[in-house]
Amino acid sequence: MQPQITSPSNERIKHARRVRDGREPELIFVDGLRLAEEAVKSGIVVESAFVASGSDDARLLALVQQLSAQKSVVLWTQREVLDALSDTVQSQGIILIAQRPVLDAAKVFQGKGSLFLGLDRIQDPGNMGTLLRTAEAAGAAGVIVLGGSVDVFSPKVLRSSMGSAFRLPVMVDVSSEVLLNLRTEHDLHLVAAAGEGELDYTDYGWRQPTLLLLGNEGRGVSPDLMAACDTRLRIPMENGVESLNVSAAGAVMLFEAARQRRL
Repeated sequence: MQPQITSPSNERIKHARRVRDGREPELIFVDGLRLAEEAVKSGIVVESAFVASGSDDARLLALVQQLSAQKSVVLWTQREVLDALSDTVQSQGIILIAQRPVLDAAKVFQGKGSLFLGLDRIQDPGNMGTLLRTAEAAGAAGVIVLGGSVDVFSPKVLRSSMGSAFRLPVMVDVSSEVLLNLRTEHDLHLVAAAGEGELDYTDYGWRQPTLLLLGNEGRGVSPDLMAACDTRLRIPMENGVESLNVSAAGAVMLFEAARQRRL
């Protein structure tokens, strides 16, 4: 029988809690079997894995075998200790501590796609995760996340994105200046969601190379970026409705882009 961690006071568990709480910026906390599978598939460097002792889940054991083969440290852990460490009510049997992915512009723009999503100071983890998932589903080639946004690789965002944060090229902590330079370098049409935009989102030609910019939940896109946009797009709504949630607005526009690109 393998040795197992039985105490929440174990130093490895304490370190994992610091990662979970965002106090180890070079590392990320991956909670759950499906997310762990996506993380490993993406080629992320896994330093250690906490695995529920006595598990007979075939998928989990296959992943553990894969982690062992790539020299990750596997730490068998008492179920109660793993549940207490988990960011959810009950652990799914595995938690990874991995090195934070870092993508530069070359990797984000290396594909053939010409639709990109820019996110300006998105604060809510649920919104961020949903936008990443929606961007992937709608065929976006990559996402540029500006500084001041919630951590893309925080446990809540990862869970909300359902693995899209690992599958979709994401560039984080980007300044406004860098975003505008990338727009020029890659000849992208910069458009922003704006309540008083001059063009309906359905009238925009989404088949051209485009960077769609979505802004902070309360304040929208920052004034300097809004002023630099080529086009400001509105979503027509019934009287009395002031605005949509940013993830809903993003879904509306991204899937209109997908619709036009399929034609």
